[in-house]
Amino acid sequence: LHPVESGGGSVQDGGSLRLSCTVSGTIYNRDYIAWFRQAPGKEREAVACIWAGVGVTSYADSAKGRFTISEDNGRNTATLQMTRLNTEDTAVYYCAASPGRPERSCFLEEREYRYWGQGTQVTVSS
Repeated sequence: LHPVESGGGSVQDGGSLRLSCTVSGTIYNRDYIAWFRQAPGKEREAVACIWAGVGVTSYADSAKGRFTISEDNGRNTATLQMTRLNTEDTAVYYCAASPGRPERSCFLEEREYRYWGQGTQVTVSS
């Protein structure tokens, strides 16, 4: 699996952005796709994940109510719709994918993901 991110850019405080992750290879039902981010000088942190084919999602507290992760199985694509962005959302956003566990929804933990994209920059200015 090879995730490739797109859609990053610059936006003003309060604005919205949509990130896309296209995964080459085959995404099977119950695989995991997730978004992580890393701000300057900080460790990488989870944002959201989705259990492919099932549609169950999980969000970090910072993303709840503002971000939405969704999937398009037919295109092997996962989208992160981000709204009400603020300067603290400035970071490089990474898409990650991994074979999932049939009995367990996705994890918001880096160690659960084998395949990573190169990242896309999101900059929010005040």
